[in-house]
Amino acid sequence: MQFRYPLLLLIVVLFNACTQDETPAPTFEVPATYDGANYRSDVATANALRIQLNSLVNEAKRGRVVTNTVLAATLEQLYTTSNPSLRDATTVYYHGLLTGTSGFFAELAKASGNAYSPGTPTGNGGVYGGYLFDENGLELEQLIEKGLFGSLNYFQADQLLRGPISQPVLNQVLALYGAHPDFANTPTAANATNPDVFMANYAARRSDVNDANSLYNQMKKAFITAQAAIKAGESRLAERNAALADIRLLWEKINAATVINYCHSVISTMSQTAPTDAQKAAALHAYGECVGFLHGWRQLPADGKRISDVQLDELLTLLLAAPGTAPESYKFITEPGAQLPKLQDVIGRLQTIYGFTNAEVESFRNNWVSLQNR
Repeated sequence: MQFRYPLLLLIVVLFNACTQDETPAPTFEVPATYDGANYRSDVATANALRIQLNSLVNEAKRGRVVTNTVLAATLEQLYTTSNPSLRDATTVYYHGLLTGTSGFFAELAKASGNAYSPGTPTGNGGVYGGYLFDENGLELEQLIEKGLFGSLNYFQADQLLRGPISQPVLNQVLALYGAHPDFANTPTAANATNPDVFMANYAARRSDVNDANSLYNQMKKAFITAQAAIKAGESRLAERNAALADIRLLWEKINAATVINYCHSVISTMSQTAPTDAQKAAALHAYGECVGFLHGWRQLPADGKRISDVQLDELLTLLLAAPGTAPESYKFITEPGAQLPKLQDVIGRLQTIYGFTNAEVESFRNNWVSLQNR
């Protein structure tokens, strides 16, 4: 009996020591805004690529005017000049499509300075309804610009996310996506100090400002969560990794939602009884956007995307633009009865791949920025 109380005292002391060591982990709180400190200095390289891409696209757009001739050498120079250059940042696969004697640059240059009338492929292509098409009715400007959204912007973001993760890395990914720490939710310069560009622009277009769960807001939340987890350190690796995975998937979903939007547009225009030449040209333009947005994701690292190259090839085949074949793009305006159902099939397949609801697919018809005057 004489040892009872000393033993009890020892147990109490040990218990108190253990409970003091087991300090609960701090609560993980996600703020409402993204911390933009050091953003400008962190994204110098990404911004240089953005500027170069804009310069390349603006030169390609000169071809929309029939009196302008675009030179392949000029496009090549804009693509290869500067350090880092667009060439160095693009996937090997897409680099091969852009360059060379039969690449997109050369074909766009060949078409420029001419007029075009859709039909059986002849000649070099040219301007039709304010857009520049090759002889097959494919708008190569879209293959250059929208294709590089995937094969350059997303590809570089994917590569950054495979290395050590830090705040500067996340800032660069944000810049490549096309947003700013402000998350303006608009591409309209008159309405924002830092308007959205590149894929963030299309996220805004696909997002009803009144929908708290829109693609734009989901992406904003994913970036803010990733930043908060990075600041919290090793204790929040699970939250960080989940948020980075969300960024990858949401970027891809925005790309797919935009293809759905443009498919809807072509179907709506070409289902009319007698569309005008201007409407037909606009439909071919929207169709070209579909091809560009999809083709840019081909041969990206398979473990960094949900859609497979097999699925991409199936979609591009439905779009009459299968890789390695001469496209038959013009048929979507010369044979709408036979071809438009293929666009509905593209919509259905993308809905299945990404798990979009019927309501989301319907919402993607809209350019919410225009509808809401933002």
